Amino acid sequence: QVQFVESGGGLVQPGESLRLSCQASGITFNNYTMGWYRQPPGKERNAVGVVTSRGYSITAGANVRGRFIVSRDNAKKTVFLQMNNLTIDDTAVYYCNAVPNLGHWGQGTQVTVSS
Repeated sequence: QVQFVESGGGLVQPGESLRLSCQASGITFNNYTMGWYRQPPGKERNAVGVVTSRGYSITAGANVRGRFIVSRDNAKKTVFLQMNNLTIDDTAVYYCNAVPNLGHWGQGTQVTVSS
């Protein structure tokens, strides 16, 4: 059974950092490019960054480039999202999944940036 379990979210102030983690199971993890997606309140879910099976990462969008870094640990079947210099616009529920996604979305982890 495919499952993604996200963690690490929370309430932070603008300018602070967070590191999200996602534990994958039920897939041959090493075979997949993995991605982080986010869904702000009242908006669609979109990708913010991906990391290939070999660890090459790309962030999606000028609004996160240079601030967000996606990485992975294949041995632990875990994907990470390091988020630096957070802004109010980064407030969202964050999810991980394969790219393209496999469905089976997890619960996500809430990130709230507020002063």
